[in-house]
Amino acid sequence: MQRYGIDIWGENDFVIKKDKVCVNYLSSPALFDIVTAIRNEGTKGPLLLRFPHLIRKQIDAVYATFQNAFKELNYSGTFQAVFPLKVNQYPDFLLPLIEAGKPYNYGLEAGSKAELIIAMSHITPGAPLTVNGFKDKEMIELGFLSAKMGHNITLTIEGINELESIIEVAAKMKGPIPNIGIRIKLHSTGSGLWEKSGGINSKFGLTSTELLEAMELLKQNDLLDHFTMIHFHIGSQMTQISNLKKALREAGNIYADLLKMGARNLENINLGGGLGIEYTQNEDYPEITYSLQEYASDTTFVLQGIARAKKVREPHIFIESGRFIAASHAVLVAPVFELFSEEYSQKALRLKPENPPLIEELHELWQYIDTSNALEYLHDAVDHLNSLLTLFDLGYIDLIDRSNSEILTHLIIKKAILLLRDKPVRELTQIQDKIQEKYLINFSIFQSIPDFWGLAQRFPVMPLSKLDTKPTRSASLWDITCDSDGEIDFDSKKPLFLHSVDLDQEDYFLGFFKVGAYQEVLGMKHNLFTRPTVATVEVTSEGYSIKEMVKSDALIEILEDLNYNPDDIREKLYQSIRQSPYIAADEKQQVYRQIETFLEENGYLKTF
Repeated sequence: MQRYGIDIWGENDFVIKKDKVCVNYLSSPALFDIVTAIRNEGTKGPLLLRFPHLIRKQIDAVYATFQNAFKELNYSGTFQAVFPLKVNQYPDFLLPLIEAGKPYNYGLEAGSKAELIIAMSHITPGAPLTVNGFKDKEMIELGFLSAKMGHNITLTIEGINELESIIEVAAKMKGPIPNIGIRIKLHSTGSGLWEKSGGINSKFGLTSTELLEAMELLKQNDLLDHFTMIHFHIGSQMTQISNLKKALREAGNIYADLLKMGARNLENINLGGGLGIEYTQNEDYPEITYSLQEYASDTTFVLQGIARAKKVREPHIFIESGRFIAASHAVLVAPVFELFSEEYSQKALRLKPENPPLIEELHELWQYIDTSNALEYLHDAVDHLNSLLTLFDLGYIDLIDRSNSEILTHLIIKKAILLLRDKPVRELTQIQDKIQEKYLINFSIFQSIPDFWGLAQRFPVMPLSKLDTKPTRSASLWDITCDSDGEIDFDSKKPLFLHSVDLDQEDYFLGFFKVGAYQEVLGMKHNLFTRPTVATVEVTSEGYSIKEMVKSDALIEILEDLNYNPDDIREKLYQSIRQSPYIAADEKQQVYRQIETFLEENGYLKTF
């Protein structure tokens, strides 16, 4: 059984049954079967599958783990979490998240005016709403209006100028004043790809000197009692817990000193985001070196120790870990459209009545290769190919000879890999690194997994079927954009092997897992490929149902989104058809209807 590291990254969300990846919940439907059923209804191109029960699972896990840590240590503070909307603002994700979080009063975090409007209109009554990021006076006024509406809102100050605006708005607007938080700029940093978002040179927060200035301004303007939270963030996707513990010690001491300086209503420490998830498929290269339990226990222990040592009350603990909550719930499924080495098939050979001696030898190697001589013949074939390519450069063989030499060498390599598939031959991996299978995948990397392109963040990827068959092809994945960066290259240190398949006879789908955080909202319209079709899948004891289907944008909708006028486009196309000398009069309406059909479909490739 081929597992593709599912025991490392899968968190028991998905399991392998027989030869397919299945959802590990209730009736355990196979992803392959879900995708096939959706495609049979006419949907083509990539699919994004959402599983709301996985959102609930993560929220439940976070609250239960912190509550257990509090109980174990007899911690007197409380735990609360908010979801940062920047991670995923789409309603077909957010509404199930809000529903799942209701039993815990799970809140939301907004970082822009648009996100604040979403939060104000959708948040569970009484749940915490935190506002981070740079704010102008208009956004601060919106926060005050939110407080008037009865929301439990905290405006987090990112700079002294924001506090000055809060003071100005508070003097002008009547009614309740929002809670005030201050983001503190720590010396401590995180670890991993996003560690630069923490530390003294980070983008956000107040230095210790600015913090003292803020305290004076709050006192002078009778706002100190509204100061309830300090906030810090040392980086998304922390790989090591030691960095967090150092930051907690720093933040805990700041908290204790601020209490002693008169901030009597300060009771919350907000750790920001950073709780990591495992993306790696290779057991030799794990990314996350701690568990959720360790994260909760260490956070509680460190803050309790400082509070007791400084003789202050134990703070309430807030976190904003969006990636941990959102990433696992979504799976991108894309069909393989073409295998480029299919050109190197026996039927493509054009052997002559008389061939150059090296080609005759390659033909014999291919005919007589077996397990006992496979490695030797493999070496000979690669050596012969190099010699034949040199002969072509010198003009001693022609293009047909060159084609035959390439085909025969690839046939020998494929056969050798198959014969040696159960033997630990290191040279085989080296050769597979050079002779890769190119899988053309019907999706856009820039649209659906932009973090791979922008940050080299790899996501777990595996076929959804054929898992009872050993894969033998070293896989390089190409997307369908007109861009050479749209490739997930083969990495011999973290290799991905896939199957040789006849795509005329069967479908072969690849699943990209843990893509529910950031990837959708960061996705680009490179080449004007837009969001894939999104299906929300509710798994039941009897099977599953598609709760919601959001179709991928049609071509005309994409163009309209770029500020093209759809009517103008249609008119220009119709004029061209009317004026074309190549289209007969009785054909013009038919041609126009064909183009209209294309305009109403999405831009992904169609497989038949």
